[in-house]
Amino acid sequence: MSWLSIVGIGEDGLAGLGDAGMAAISGAEIVFGGARHLELAAPAITGEARAWLSPFSASIDAIIALRGRKICVLASGDPFHHGVGATLARQIDASQMQVFPHPSSFSLAAARLGWPLQDVLSLSLHGRPLDLIRPHLHAGARILALTSDAHGPTALAALLTEAGFGISIVTVLEALGGPGERVRSHVAMNFALDEINPLNICAISVVALPGARILPLSAGLDDALFEHDGQMTKREVRALTLSALAPRHGEVLWDIGAGSGSVGIEWMLADPSLRAIAIEPNPDRASRITRNAAACGVPDLKLVIGTAPDALSGLEAPHAVFIGGGGSDPGVLDAAMAALRPGGRLVANAVTLELEALLLDHHARLGGSLARIAVARADAVGSMTAWRPAMPITQWSWTKP
Repeated sequence: MSWLSIVGIGEDGLAGLGDAGMAAISGAEIVFGGARHLELAAPAITGEARAWLSPFSASIDAIIALRGRKICVLASGDPFHHGVGATLARQIDASQMQVFPHPSSFSLAAARLGWPLQDVLSLSLHGRPLDLIRPHLHAGARILALTSDAHGPTALAALLTEAGFGISIVTVLEALGGPGERVRSHVAMNFALDEINPLNICAISVVALPGARILPLSAGLDDALFEHDGQMTKREVRALTLSALAPRHGEVLWDIGAGSGSVGIEWMLADPSLRAIAIEPNPDRASRITRNAAACGVPDLKLVIGTAPDALSGLEAPHAVFIGGGGSDPGVLDAAMAALRPGGRLVANAVTLELEALLLDHHARLGGSLARIAVARADAVGSMTAWRPAMPITQWSWTKP
């Protein structure tokens, strides 16, 4: 039996609601919502109006505590498109809800611009780092990005310019669906809009200048895209390593001895559901990992500054582990294998004879697969060109029973 109604409401207020949504509001004992939503719906509210508490989780707890009473929650647009509906559904079964969606900001923006939504990337940057847009900056892409406030569009234009996409068109759509609706466009590098409504969404037509920082969709990003001190898994080996790690939806990676963070970063770039924990003892390298993660659009990469195996204690159990540095240190390999979930994958790359010997021993006892990776790159030798080999890698891949 449903006791909770979630009503999407737009800037047009009650005029944009159907009869069922209106009845859900007027029939509720308590109506929760933001101050703006409660004001828009005020003529229909007959029960108690409660504005969202801070922290927001306190309001969620209050709603759950009222289970069984007639409760209504007001949401912006579509409650299940980057909205409060998704938050509530984590704790309340869908059979206990009635949901009345309104067109989302993304839908309204697409309608104003004539952009087919199925061909557009919809991205919420509300309360989230703007760096999340970086992996999606490809020539010809169309992006709808919901921002946090009036300053979001200016900051977004600055990011585009810094990354080499300064001639992209940024269209700011404000207060969509209401009497104050406004649509304005500027070139990112000359962005100068003022008095922007805090309720805005940005439509970006991406244009790449020569040298723009484009993050390819394949594994094995150019080494130059990472800040590093030479201690990193190089491009060709990294591509093979990501293939062996075989990321799957929703999984967590431990990148032990992360160096520049390149493997964990590329793991997260493979799918938005993936998470990674970089473990790195060197503070300078740890700082580089943070900067690289932001520059590559995965600012949520978790960083642990410490030495394995001690630094592994208390971390979320991994679905995959990569050991690229420090693997020969006592206890590291065994601790990683013990923490790995059943069916999880471990990949260790050895450059030193000490770690290679350890991997050969584990392979002899536990199985898995061994690969020898040798890469050579063409380089100048005087006025001529010759192959300059990189240090060979012994790679052990193992799946936990």
